Amino acid sequence: MKKEITYYESTKQDHTLETFALVEQKIEETGVKKIILASTTGRTALKAMEYFADKQISLIIIPHQYGFSSETNLFPSDTVKTLRENGHEVHFGTMLFHTEKLYGSNASTIIADFLRCFSEGVKVCYEITLMAADGGLVKSGESVIAIAGTGANSDTALLLQASTTRNIRALRINEIICKPYNNQ
Repeated sequence: MKKEITYYESTKQDHTLETFALVEQKIEETGVKKIILASTTGRTALKAMEYFADKQISLIIIPHQYGFSSETNLFPSDTVKTLRENGHEVHFGTMLFHTEKLYGSNASTIIADFLRCFSEGVKVCYEITLMAADGGLVKSGESVIAIAGTGANSDTALLLQASTTRNIRALRINEIICKPYNNQ
């Protein structure tokens, strides 16, 4: 089996719309109906809602959990309302790879650092898929596409077989659709 991967040369450019186009192609090829999308401020979520509006795709938006980087969440409540009114989900779950202080273990940090060897977006795609499954928004074993990236740029997309954190070993990255090339 041969599959194609797109590598972006720079994380400084905004590759969001190009990533959405690559995901659209993968949806046509696979029939996947759910996209799990990282969005900190809601801007990417609104772009995705507009881009995939006529594609019969369910978006599952995963913002930062409350209290992650500031006292107030950066994802506006009116954006949550707009997304939900358009049939999409918004889930503010616990970010698994930021729980070392809660559980007193650095296992989550080790997993996160390993996934960052591929890219920041790969780490986030993996994490938000676990969060969506833990929240009951996708089923274990279900094929989904996760989109994340570097900063405000969606530059990573993966085709995954979802699982919950309770069964983290069952989560599978089946295909890398796109990601940044790791130039150091």
